[in-house]
Order: sequence, then C-alpha cells, then structure tokens
Amino acid sequence: MEVKTSLLDNMIGVGDMVLLEPLNEDSFIENLRKRFDHNEIYTYIGSVVISMNPYRSLPIFTPEKVEEYRNRNFYELSPHIYALADEAYRSLRDQDKDQCILITGESGAGKTEASKLVMSYVAAVCGRGQEVNKVKEQLLQSNPVLEAFGNAKTVRNDNSSRFGKYMDIEFDFKGDPLGGVISNYLLEKSRVCKQPRGERNFHIFYQLLSGASGDTLTKLKLDRDFSKYNYLSLDSATVNGLDDAASFRTVRNAMQIVGFMEDEVQLVLELVAAVLKLGNIEFKPESRVNGFDESRVKDKNDLKEMCELLGIEQSVLERAFSYRTVEAKMEKVSTTLNVAQAYYARDALAKNLYSRLFSWLVTRINESIKAQAKTRHKVMGVLDIYGFEIFEDGDNSFEQFIINYCNEKLQQIFIELTLREEQEEYVREGIEWTNIEYFNNAIICDLIENNQNGILAMLDEECLRPGTVTDDTFLDKLNTICAEHQHFESRLSKNSKFLTDHSLPHSCFRIQHYAGKVLYRVEGFVDKNNDLLYRDLSQAMYKATHSLMRQLFPEGNPAKVNLKRPPTAGFQFKASVGGLMRNLQTKNPNYIRCIKPNDKKAAHIFTDSLVCHQVRYLGLMENVRVRRAGYAFRQPYEPCLERYKMLCKQTWPHWRGPARDGVEVLLTDCSVPAEEFAYGRSKIFIRNPRTLFTLEERRRACLEDLATLIQKIYRGWKCRTHFLLLKKSQVVVAAWYRRYAQQKKYVKIKSATLVMQSFTRGWKARKILRQLKYEKRCKEAVTTIAAYWHGTQARMELRRLKTEARNKHAVSVIWAYWQGTKARRELRFLKKEAREKHAVSVIWAGWQGTKARRELRCLKEEARRKHAVAVIWAYWRGLQVRREYRKFFRANAGKKIYCFIIQRIMQKYFLGLKTTVPSMSPIDNTWSAQPYSFLEGAHTELRRIFHLWRCKKHRGQFTEEKKAVYEEKLEASEIFKNKKALYPSSVSQPFKGDYLEIHKNPKYQKLNSAVEEKVLLADVVNKINRANGKGSPRLFLLTKNNFVLADQKTGQVKASVPLPDLTSVSVSTQSDGFFALKLKEGSASAAKGDFLLNSEHLIEIITKLHRTWTTAADKDQINIDISDEFLVQFKQDKVCVKFIQGGPKNGTSAACKRKNNRLLEVSVPSSP
Repeated sequence: MEVKTSLLDNMIGVGDMVLLEPLNEDSFIENLRKRFDHNEIYTYIGSVVISMNPYRSLPIFTPEKVEEYRNRNFYELSPHIYALADEAYRSLRDQDKDQCILITGESGAGKTEASKLVMSYVAAVCGRGQEVNKVKEQLLQSNPVLEAFGNAKTVRNDNSSRFGKYMDIEFDFKGDPLGGVISNYLLEKSRVCKQPRGERNFHIFYQLLSGASGDTLTKLKLDRDFSKYNYLSLDSATVNGLDDAASFRTVRNAMQIVGFMEDEVQLVLELVAAVLKLGNIEFKPESRVNGFDESRVKDKNDLKEMCELLGIEQSVLERAFSYRTVEAKMEKVSTTLNVAQAYYARDALAKNLYSRLFSWLVTRINESIKAQAKTRHKVMGVLDIYGFEIFEDGDNSFEQFIINYCNEKLQQIFIELTLREEQEEYVREGIEWTNIEYFNNAIICDLIENNQNGILAMLDEECLRPGTVTDDTFLDKLNTICAEHQHFESRLSKNSKFLTDHSLPHSCFRIQHYAGKVLYRVEGFVDKNNDLLYRDLSQAMYKATHSLMRQLFPEGNPAKVNLKRPPTAGFQFKASVGGLMRNLQTKNPNYIRCIKPNDKKAAHIFTDSLVCHQVRYLGLMENVRVRRAGYAFRQPYEPCLERYKMLCKQTWPHWRGPARDGVEVLLTDCSVPAEEFAYGRSKIFIRNPRTLFTLEERRRACLEDLATLIQKIYRGWKCRTHFLLLKKSQVVVAAWYRRYAQQKKYVKIKSATLVMQSFTRGWKARKILRQLKYEKRCKEAVTTIAAYWHGTQARMELRRLKTEARNKHAVSVIWAYWQGTKARRELRFLKKEAREKHAVSVIWAGWQGTKARRELRCLKEEARRKHAVAVIWAYWRGLQVRREYRKFFRANAGKKIYCFIIQRIMQKYFLGLKTTVPSMSPIDNTWSAQPYSFLEGAHTELRRIFHLWRCKKHRGQFTEEKKAVYEEKLEASEIFKNKKALYPSSVSQPFKGDYLEIHKNPKYQKLNSAVEEKVLLADVVNKINRANGKGSPRLFLLTKNNFVLADQKTGQVKASVPLPDLTSVSVSTQSDGFFALKLKEGSASAAKGDFLLNSEHLIEIITKLHRTWTTAADKDQINIDISDEFLVQFKQDKVCVKFIQGGPKNGTSAACKRKNNRLLEVSVPSSP
C-alpha cells in the first residue's frame, strides 16, 4: 500500500484550490470535474472542504479509512471530510477549543450525509465504555427520528431536509461525548398542506401508513390507502430506493434507543394521524339571514374520528371552524367564517399542529441526550442548514427570502472568521498583515434586518398596522423606503435603470445578494409572516384531553388570555439567526461546502452550468481570493525541508542544523526570488502557487534522477550478488564431485579386499574342516567299540536278573492264589447270612402294610357315612323352612330382599363412619375410603357437609379481633393471590398493624399527639428519591380518613394526605416491596406529585388501605394496578418505574436505580 505524506503526492488536478493556476471560474470548474471523474469528491480551499455528491457508494468511508485519517495532519493525506472532522476533534480535545462545523449547500448536495459522516467519525475515534457507547448511540439515533418528521422527497432530493438543524455535542475533558443539544430552524410547515408536483409530504406520513401494524392503524383510525388523504400527493407516493415500511421500524427502534416511552410514541402517532384526518375535513357554504355566508362541515365522520384521537368535543371544534372570536380590551366580537376562511383555518391548524409537534420532538430528544454532569463541557457544533435557493422560474417566495437571509449572515460570518483566522496566523508567525480587499455583504444584511428600515421590519410593521394590509401595500412601502438602495430593485424604484425590463414583474422585487440577483414574488409574504392561528382553535386544542395538547397550545389557556399579537415568523427567525451567529462567534469554525453535480440524481454526470451556479452562490471564488490575498501556501519548516531537501546538495541526504536554516539554504540554492516567500516563526510562507509548482517540478525531476541512481546501484548489487552466488555454487559442485570420485574409488578397493579376505578364510576353513573330520572319525570308532563292550556286559547281567526274578514271582503267585481262595470262602458265608436277615425284614414290612391299609379303609367308610347324614339333614331342614315360609312370600319378594340388603349395607356404612371420622381441624383433608361405588354421591356430600359443620364450629370459637384479622387475610387473598409473587410468603405472617407501638413508645409521643384519629397501621417505609433512586426512611401511619408520612428520627409530619385524594395504588407482580400511591391531579396533596415507597409489609399496608377505603360510606373501591411497568407523577414530569428480574449479584433485596430522566429501574432478585 502506498504511503502518502502530503496531498501534493499523486495529486489529481489540484487538491487545494488555493494552489490553482490560473485562478478563474473556468479553471475552478474544470478542476472539480477532473477530480469528480476520478472519484475524488473532496477538494480543499485552505481549511474549507468542498464535497461533491457522487450519488453512489464509494469505498472511502470504511473503518480502515477512519484509522488512516486518525491523528494525522490536515494536509498530510488526500482531501477528505474525515481530515476536517479529525482536525476539529483534536483541536477540541487537545487545545480545549470549542468547535463548530458549518455544512451548507442546496437541496440534494449531500448536507445530511456529510453531517452523519462527521458524527460517525467522531463517534468512532472517541473513547469506549458502556455509558459512552450509550451516549454515542443516542446521538446517532436522533438522526432517523428527525429525518422521518423533518425530511421529504423533493424534485431535487429524495431525502431533503426541510428544516435547519444545529447540534451541539458536549464532551468531557478526555474527549468522550457526554450528550448534546439540538436546535431546529424554520421547518417548512407549508408542505403539510400542499406539495409541488413531483414531491411528497414529510416521510412520517407514508412510513406510518406503510409500516404500522393493522392493530395500530385501527387504533389510529387510519387506512393504508394513500389516496384517501387529501394532504398526501399521489404522483410521488412511492420512491425508488426508499422502503417506507422498513424505515418506520427503524424510526420506532431509534425512538426507543433515544429514550421515548411506549406511551409517548403512541401519543406522537395519534397527532400524526390527526393531521391526516384534518386534511380530509371539507366545508360547504350555508347562507344566513343577514346575507353572509357561513361554513359548515360536509362529512362529519373524519371530524368525529379526529376529535376522538385528540379527546376534543366535536361541537367545540366544529364551532371553531365556523366562527372567529376577536377580543379587544373588555369586548368580544364573534364573526362567521366563510368557506375560504374555514379552509384557511383548517390548514393553519394542521401546519401549527405539525410544526409544534416537531418542536416538541426536538425538546424531548434534548431531554434524553443532554449531558447530566454540571461541570464545564467542551462543545462541537454541527450546523446542517439549507443553502442559497434561487428558483429559475421566479417562484421565490417568503421561505426563499428567509433562507437566503440566513445564508447572507453565514457568508458574512464566514468571511469575517476566515480573515480573522488569516490575520491571527500572520501575527502568530510574525508576518506583516496587509489589508485584503473583498466584498462585504454587511450592506445586504442591513437591508434585510435593519430595525428601522429593513425589509423584515417593514414587513412586521405592515402585519401589525390596522386597516387593509395586502402584499401590494407591503411592496409599495418597500418602493418608498428602499428605492435608493443600490442592492434593491423593483419596477418603481429609482435605482432600476431598466423600467422596460419585462423580467421584473410589478408584483416582484429583486435583491442583489452576494451570490447573485434573486427575484422575489411578494404574493403570500404577509400571510406567511403573520402565521396566524385563530384563538378559538387554540382554545379548542387546549381543551383536548390528549396529554400533549396543552404543552403544544399553551396560549389556549382561558386563564392566561394574552391579547398581545404573537411574534411574526420573520421576527422569530431573525432572533434565531441572531442567536446562532452569536453562538458561532464563540467557536472555532470549520466549513463544508456541498455541491450536487447534476439534477438527475445520477452517478458519473457532471453538469457544468449547475455546478457553476452553486460555486457562485456559495461564494467559493471569493473564498479562494481571500485565502490567496496574502500568501497562498504555508508549511512548517520540518515537513518542508523533508519534502524538498533533495534539491540542494547541502541538505541532501541529511541536514544537521535547525530546520529553518536548512530551508533558507534550500531556497537560496534554488534561486527563489525573495519577494516570493517569507519566513515565519514556525512556517515558510509562499506567495505564488507557481513558485510551489516549480519546486514540485524540480522535486519530481530530482526524484527521477534519484530513482535512476537507485536502480543503477540496485542492478550492480544484484549482478555482484548473482556472481558470488555462482562462484559459491561452483566450489560446492567441485567439492561434491571430488567427494563422489573418492567414494567410488574407495568402494572398488573395499570390494577387492573383501574378495581376497573371503578366499583366504575359505582355505583356512577347509583345512580346519579336514582336521576336525579326522578327529571325529577317531572318536566315533572308539565310541562304537566301547558301546559294543558295554552292550555285552549289560546283556549278561540282564540274563542273571531275569532268572532271579522268575524264582521270586513263582512264590508270590502261589501265595496270592491261597489268599484269594480264603477270601472267597469268607464272602460266601457273609452273603448267606445277609440273605437270611433280609427275608425276615421283608415279611415283617408286608404284614405292617396290609394292616395299615385295612385301618384306612375303615376310617374312609365312617367319614362318608357322617357326610351323607349331614347333607341329608341340611336338605331336610331346607325343605321344612321353605314349607313353613312359603305362605309369607309374594311376587316382589326379590325387591324387598334387595332393599333389605341395601339398608343393612348403609347401616353398616354409617356405623363405620363413627369410628373413621377425621379430626375437627378445618385444614385436615383426610376422609375414609369409599366402600361401595353406589355410595359415591353420598360419600362426597357427607364429606362436604362435615367440613362445613366443623368450619362453623371453628368460627364459633373466634373473637371479634381474630375475625377481623381473618377478614383482612381473605381480602388480601382476593387482591394478590396468583398476581403478586410476594403474597405466598405473607400468608403465614399475622397482620400486626402497629409495628412501632406508637402509643407506648415515648419517642413518638409528639407524633401521636399530632395524629388525632385512631392509628390503624404504623410502620417504617422507604421513600424513593426520583433523582438517584435511593430511599430515605419514613414513618407511615394509616388512619380512618388519612395517611401520614413522618420523619423517622424527629417524628415531624412530612405529608398528610386525605384518603379521598388517593386515586390508585400501583405494585409489581414480583417479590419486591415497592408500591406507588397516585394522587388526584389538581388536589393540594398532589403539588409535589405521587409517592413511591418500599416496605417489608406491602401486603398488609395495601390491604388495610383498601379495606379502610371500601368501608367508608358512598365510595367505590380503590383501583389497585398490578404491573411490572407503571408511570409515577413527580411534580411536572412523569417517570416510568420498570421492574426487571435480577441475578444473584443484586443481593437478597430489590434495588432501585435511575437510568435516565424518565426511567427508574428496579432490579428484583431471582426467586430461589
């Protein structure tokens, strides 16, 4: 990657217009075109950045680019908006200088995108951290919200800002953002009622209809069809590249990040829907007896739906559209409105409603993003405001006049601050300052804003004077007072030398602005400056129940009727511009001039005439001339010497002395004329750009010579290196070859040696083998002879032993035969004796068996006879019984037997219950098992009756005090069971009531005397502070008619609230002790707002409070809201209390923490 050290390196065209030669309008435009064709959209004029809109994405805004421009010198890299943002941020952080960045240009030039790039760069390079990231995210997400409500599609730009925006971003001493403040200027509210052909209304209307859910549209009484709303143009309802549905989701998410509550978002959408409904209201004339026409609403359906959205009585708003009340001192005069006046009143109400809603949004965003710390902050302001506007068809009206007046003031401060910056640098560097001739547009600003004879002053005078006031009377006054002004022209002015010039109509006047002549049509000047909203409409809006209406229309308060006319639009804008100029005067300015290259909103198209027109009215040529009036180029000595040191032999390659001395030697050696430069304290100043370009040309040529020298040295080094490598390779190859040859010779010698060794070893082995064989044969012969001898000896001995053994065997055989005969005789004798004994045993056993069988047969016969007798007797008794009772039996005998059996079973069941009945405790759920299925109903009913009976017996034992305690427990169950996680743990705890023993404790004697009524409950609670979420202990006392909060230490009563002033109680669904007591609006007790308390006995407190309220005569039940998110009124502000499930790190108790001005977050520990 190429590393650049100056914007002069590889420069396409001229990166800084101050160096442009020759300087004229054609060369200026051509330089812009050349850079634009090469995707160089940024160009400098000194410290001013010119930005061309490329109408496409370029790879120059990546995180890598941010790091490339971070902490780099302004002129060190190619021109870029990041360089200006980094210079401003580092000046603010390191030098403690407040900065402002002024972004101007016409619609479609890319001002909004430029402001986003500046803010995103600052957000990327500043510090990190949870709080810092949150602030950065809120600052960045404020843009989508303001764009949705303040931007619209125009013929020049699909996302045109129709308001001016100035944002002050506040930083701490480390350079980390703390917050911001946004100011808005001149919202184009006339667009709400009417849009030019090819343009749209504000984005939010289309986003709401396209992206909102069906339920939301139903609640807002809207339909997705754009054609049903008169205020929405249909020819440009959809725009290529804009997804209104996705944008609506982005806006909702951005509003949530910025800090809007869900109910606030709903309120805003209701007002947007009301504006759409307002445009559908139409009027018809109705003649009266006195001959005057009176307007009436045609179709009252849209009027009714609008009134329902805003909470206004339909008759009140309908009368405001038909009548107008004029008040003068103590008199009131009511006049009717005709149809034209009614339509004017309708449109005026729509414009005022939308513009005031937009101002409220800006204020609400400021509340969320403003810095919380009270210490001094560093400030960087970003001004995104419309540029000079000139419509070629002469349709320039009051809005263009005001816009161009603002640009005149910005041009005036731009020239003043630029000259002041130049002069300060000259004085700082010790260079003589010479006055610069330039056009001072103060005379034009005075023509417009002079308090006596200015155009705005005369316009206000015309609007306020009695009698008939028209645009023509205003033009006549201008012709009378401004006739001789050299920058004012009209058909009747003395200054006009072209009375026959038909390009100047009678109803127009022309002003010579710094950017050129602009023709203004006076039609509508008086009405737009008046910006009147009838008092009847303001009062009707004030009566609305909608939460925002009283904030948007405070003048409608009947108790504060002001007969004084409201300030005009021109006066308000003049005051706003004056404040903006004073603010900019206190900051170090940085400028971004935005230019759009074509009207087709297409890439790669550069229209010379359009760019030339913008260059003129932006005053860029004047800016270059002012910058070049003294010295066109200046640079510190060190970078200058480092860049041009190769031009002089004494400074190349290294200069050992001070940098200034080196620059003097360098310029002397280069023969630069003395009048072309000047030496400052730290910089060299060059008067003519041609001198700088001459140095650049000589440097380029010198760099080519140096490159040739470097190439020559490199080639020599490369050849020497190659030769040495070849030489080294040759030595290595020779060494390897010699090694190979010796190895080969060694192998041959070794092979021959091995052959000789083998032959020698074979001869010696054969000789040894022959000797061994001879010795072996001798040994074998001796062995054979010895074996034969030993065999003969063994056979002789064997024969002797056999003879001796035969003799011994014969004796043994005879003895054995004798013993066998003797044993057989003994065996025969024993067998005979055994046979005789067995025969006797068998005979005896047979006799015993026969005897036993005979006895068994006798017993069996006797048993059969006894059984037969028993059976015969049973049959006989049965027959007798049947004969005896046969006369008593009838046809239904079976049924009676059945009933008899059932009665016996039931009698047995009831007698059994007597022994199995459970205890008298109501909580004993045991009951005997069901013996028979047909008794299931009776079994269940008996169990229920027994339980009711023993409960009655148990209640009969209660005293009155114990009965009241159980009634309170029962009421607590009805309120909190299955709704509050804290309730189960409170069931087993008795309701004590007086936890402080206030009557016995002498510490509370003073408090006891101050409370006259009987104290029903006394406990210590924590009162939550809205500022930090921490609690302070208070004594909570409840009597029959009041509840009292007192100091725990002194016993002094802090607040005593009558129970009728209490409207509702809010608690969460979790296991915390937080509860909010909400008071009735307008009551004396609600002066400081509602109470947010925390108690360990929450269930008992709310139960007794509810019971005390309901027992009072003629009063409804108090409303108890159980939700994890509810609103609490603290003085004038509503704060949302939100309960979240925390982790073990939060401890065992709930903790309250303030997140922002509108949110208190309570972390409740997770249940074990």
